[in-house]
Amino acid sequence: MLRITELRLPLAHAEDALRPAIRARLGLDDDADLVAFTVFKRAYDARKKTAIVLIYTVDCTLRDGVEAALLAQFEGDPHVRPSPDTGYRFVGHAPADFATSDERRRPLVIGFGPCGIFAALILAQMGLKPIVLERGKEVRQRTKDTWGLWRQRELNPESNVQFGEGGAGTFSDGKLWSQISDPRHLTRKVLTEFVKSGAPEEILYVSKPHIGTFRLVGMVEKIRAEIIALGGEVRFEQRVSDVRIEDGHIRGVTLASGEEIRADHVVLALGHSARDTFTMLHERGVYMEAKPFSIGYRIEHPQSVIDRARFGPNAGNPILGAADYKLVHHARNGRAVYSFCMCPGGTVVAATSEENRVVTNGMSQYSRNERNANAGIVVGISPEDYRRDPGGTGPVNPLDGMAFQRIWESRAFELGEGGYQAPGQLVGDFIKRQRSRVLGNVEPSYKPGVLMTDLAQKDNGSLPVYALDAIREALPAFEKQIKGFSMADAVLTGVETRTSSPLRITRGRDYQSLNVRGLFPAGEGAGYAGGIMSAGVDGIEVAEALGADILGVVRP
Repeated sequence: MLRITELRLPLAHAEDALRPAIRARLGLDDDADLVAFTVFKRAYDARKKTAIVLIYTVDCTLRDGVEAALLAQFEGDPHVRPSPDTGYRFVGHAPADFATSDERRRPLVIGFGPCGIFAALILAQMGLKPIVLERGKEVRQRTKDTWGLWRQRELNPESNVQFGEGGAGTFSDGKLWSQISDPRHLTRKVLTEFVKSGAPEEILYVSKPHIGTFRLVGMVEKIRAEIIALGGEVRFEQRVSDVRIEDGHIRGVTLASGEEIRADHVVLALGHSARDTFTMLHERGVYMEAKPFSIGYRIEHPQSVIDRARFGPNAGNPILGAADYKLVHHARNGRAVYSFCMCPGGTVVAATSEENRVVTNGMSQYSRNERNANAGIVVGISPEDYRRDPGGTGPVNPLDGMAFQRIWESRAFELGEGGYQAPGQLVGDFIKRQRSRVLGNVEPSYKPGVLMTDLAQKDNGSLPVYALDAIREALPAFEKQIKGFSMADAVLTGVETRTSSPLRITRGRDYQSLNVRGLFPAGEGAGYAGGIMSAGVDGIEVAEALGADILGVVRP
């Protein structure tokens, strides 16, 4: 097959315009030369709002002898090349290599978010019959518990936005794109498995695919069923309370129930909020390091404001959908302020996993038809910002980042005056340094509710002063890129603290812990992913590395 990239057509092109455009690009006079074509990707260029262009990547099947002639004709043209093979293959071994014996201890996967799901799926497809241990509940019961916090202000610390089947990605926008390097097309494997499980086929070709919470629920259940059908096991409400390490090798885990499970290979797919497990692993001597992350607020605007700013007269076009944005500002105090996890047509959600703390996150459904757009507006921080011995010269304690997060999450709970209300402020008042008392035209979507206040009040601010100053400077700067961004009635809701893991459970080139053989730190909680797609890809690569270790071979 032949791949054409950068095939540009007007936004309002005719439904049958692609075929003649392909023929024109390749110079094909005979229509029979083009046997068939499929769209691999569709993106858009909205830099000129009055003339938005769709950009296609297409794979073409050509009549015998035509492809070779065209490759010679277009030699050196980066936009006409052979189509890459995007099919998934195990690296260095095949499923038939893993003839499971009764004596072999089955691999464990701790956590059943995107990383754990794909690690378990690949291990099951290898024939290794993994056992998954998930501290939270199955996805439908977990959804009920999460709504319990949002509507009745009742938190279940073991079943919430952070813990349970599907991980934190279940209650998000369901974004399925990433900027990771992907020479093996593992993102295609992730998307293909999602389509098999019920996702719309358009996620295979749109440039920024997403699914949304309601669709993710059914998909996660179907992947779980496949893992079980292949001999795997998925256990819910199974919190790992200890690990057994002998002579530098993992030998099993202990559950909170007291049950011990022996295993020589364990995937740690914990997610970024498993604070008690991080503490336990640190106490057991598993090597980990402090790492940078970001803190800030959620900001909400009317989605119509963002649509007009991004698409002009084409706002509302169904092909374009609800507009998103990506913004960065480098403040005078040296801090980087940027938009994070932008959710078009979505809602701000309560995402705490600990009592008497407030954490925000963003979520969208597949339709993205809620009235507000929201995004994190966050400030990058380093371990030196949160170390508990300011000015110290030694390594930062890896657990200091969690302590720092807890300070601001507890402060947000206090400013919201309890009941898991979140403190909020109008953007205009935040910039003017004055307390907000009433809402304007933007109704905040956060449940259990937003209490208007002063997020930067003296001696009791909701973030460190350097973060407040950087965000206050960034908001008008973002206005220059998105008209209406610093509108006075836009709402800031605090706080966003769990942008990524505050630590890294460091691993080597073989994907194993630096000091515990057989332990495979993986995904976002271990500091190696950020979002559904990159976590899923990391789960695949970790599962392959685990399989290679069982076989005693070197993974290419």
